[in-house]
Amino acid sequence: MSLKKIASMVGTSISTVSRVLNNTSPTCASKELQDKIWAAAREINYQPNETARSLQKSNSIAWNPSHISIVLARISTLEEDPFFLELFRNLEAELFKQKATIDHIVYADESFHQNLSDSSGVIILGRCSDKLLKNITTQNKNVVGIWRNPMNFNVDEVVCDGKKAAEMAMKYLFSLGHQKIAYIGDCSFESRYVGYCDTLIRNNIPINYELILQKTGENDITFLELLEKKLIGDTDFTAIFCANDKIAIRVLELLKTKKRQIKQPISVISIDNIEASQNTQPYLTTIHIPRSEMAHMAVTLLLDRIAREHREIVRIEFPCRIVERNSCYHCTSI
Repeated sequence: MSLKKIASMVGTSISTVSRVLNNTSPTCASKELQDKIWAAAREINYQPNETARSLQKSNSIAWNPSHISIVLARISTLEEDPFFLELFRNLEAELFKQKATIDHIVYADESFHQNLSDSSGVIILGRCSDKLLKNITTQNKNVVGIWRNPMNFNVDEVVCDGKKAAEMAMKYLFSLGHQKIAYIGDCSFESRYVGYCDTLIRNNIPINYELILQKTGENDITFLELLEKKLIGDTDFTAIFCANDKIAIRVLELLKTKKRQIKQPISVISIDNIEASQNTQPYLTTIHIPRSEMAHMAVTLLLDRIAREHREIVRIEFPCRIVERNSCYHCTSI
């Protein structure tokens, strides 16, 4: 099957299909069109480099592509988390590049019963429990995990430390003079929350639990209540550290609705650097997590393990970096 076939199936040009599958530009097509192209590619089991594949098939050594399952351990749908959606797309592009096919896409919970034993290997996206990992590794020994912190599991892992990312964000706010910093995000065993608290403690700043908002869903009421308290002088904060860009983008929208009432601008910083963070008003300052490089390394590690080229457990940690835009300001409060 060819790029031409996929283009015909989704009603777009061959060049657009090529750009999407080769991940050359995140803005080469709308999200909806990208979803259709990836779905069509999976449906026809598309493999890149048809000529090279034909040559390989004609060789005396049989061509044996790897069949990979992807387990999404932290979300119920890709649409609910833009970071994991973009990471998933990076994985798809890398697997296509390496001539590997996707067997299963599994949204996992503690009791999932998907048979992974027929796959060549498994990639796990997101932190998972001991129970879930045991379920997976019992079925398949070729496993690599992509998550935000080293999990000390007996599998290969590719990480970008969420705690370090949080510390980087907090230090940036400190450099602008902020000390009264609110936190919005998951507080249950979350490395970013730990990084927020540890950085305050190390800088001898008391933790104000009134400024810590547990947020895992779409409810805006808690933040609006906190903002109203600030506006009437019942509490005070000059900056907000959001655990991810999705939360931060919503916070910027809510702050905009109260723009006339807010005397001094409130700084907002977050983590992930998803595509949408470049299109906010103001543009969002965030900590970049190298999704493309993490996906490339995860696939490389997994294929290497499938080929029995390494047997020891491997952990690869990527550094994060700050992307300075204009959602953070120098603190003018005394």
